Parts: sequence; C-alpha cells; structure tokens
Amino acid sequence: MNDTNIIFEYHDVSASEALETFTREKLDPIFTKFDFVIRADVFFKVENTSSDNTGKVCGIRLSAPGPRLFAESSSYNFQDAVTETVSDLTSQLKKRKEMMKTY
Repeated sequence: MNDTNIIFEYHDVSASEALETFTREKLDPIFTKFDFVIRADVFFKVENTSSDNTGKVCGIRLSAPGPRLFAESSSYNFQDAVTETVSDLTSQLKKRKEMMKTY
C-alpha cells in the first residue's frame, strides 16, 4: 500500500507524525484485506465536550465501490478514537464484502 492512499486533515489540531504513523498501521489491514478500498480520508478535530472521556475526534471516510463508507469516534485521545473508528469501518467493510459476493 502506498501512502498517497491516505489523506490526513487536521481541524484545530496540530499535525502529528506519530499519529499519522499510528493511523497508517491501523488502516493497513483494511487495505490488505479489502483490496477494493482505494483511499482513506482521515480527519482529526477537537470538540468541546463536558466529558473528559471524549473530545478528540477521528473521522475516516473510505473510497470504495458503492456508497462511501464513513465512521467517526470521539475519545479522550486520538489513538483510541482511531482504533474505534477503524473497528467500525472494518464491520462496515465485512458487510459490504458480503453484499459484493451476492452480485
């Protein structure tokens, strides 16, 4: 997989090489297992929340055949938000793959 397939956007957050590396490692299995995924747009932002457990938001949009896949999670740190978002997308992709098999 080449890195041009992952685009990072930061909203009110400083760009982080470590965070991008972490996110690439989490997304790698998606590109490997679901070869129909051609691109990931990753968004990081901070929301004002009353809870200490949320506020760091990661949204990921995947480009693949059919409707775009999107998931977003809010956690107390970006790593947890990334992990949760990738997990949501993996579930969506499994369903998409099943649907693709029926055609």
